[in-house]
Amino acid sequence: MSLSVTLTINHVARRIELDDPRVTLLDLLRERLDLTGAKKGCDRGQCGACTILVDGRRVNACLALALSHDGAEILTIEGLAEGEALHPVQAAFIAHDAFQCGFCTPGQIMSAVGLIGEGEAGEDPERVREGMSGNLCRCGAYRGITEAVVEATRTMAATAQEKAA
Repeated sequence: MSLSVTLTINHVARRIELDDPRVTLLDLLRERLDLTGAKKGCDRGQCGACTILVDGRRVNACLALALSHDGAEILTIEGLAEGEALHPVQAAFIAHDAFQCGFCTPGQIMSAVGLIGEGEAGEDPERVREGMSGNLCRCGAYRGITEAVVEATRTMAATAQEKAA
């Protein structure tokens, strides 16, 4: 028995046939759609390497069943930049050396985008660290990550004010 799900992934609507109702968003993205930015780290929702945005909210894709998100809008690291123009969070991660090995970086970036979008980042480093606590970095690049999120929050707020003026 085949089940179908309709998802908008990185701004493209897709109808996908699922052979198994237990397929996670992570496995669907990585194995069926070749969107390998979200990483399979712990596969238990504890490390955050698989973080994506579903309807603008942060989600551990390893815990989310694809079938449960029929009709959802999904954004992965592959859909974040606009052409050659990096998203402000991506640019801030580069500017602050907020990565070392890079394994956790896509999940960190997506979590930061979600945190900022939720209005929970602010410019207080402690608040940012708390908001990003679900994303682990084995290399310990937390200082750079925190600095990058604070900078991206400022940049995005300034851009929003310019557009409003």
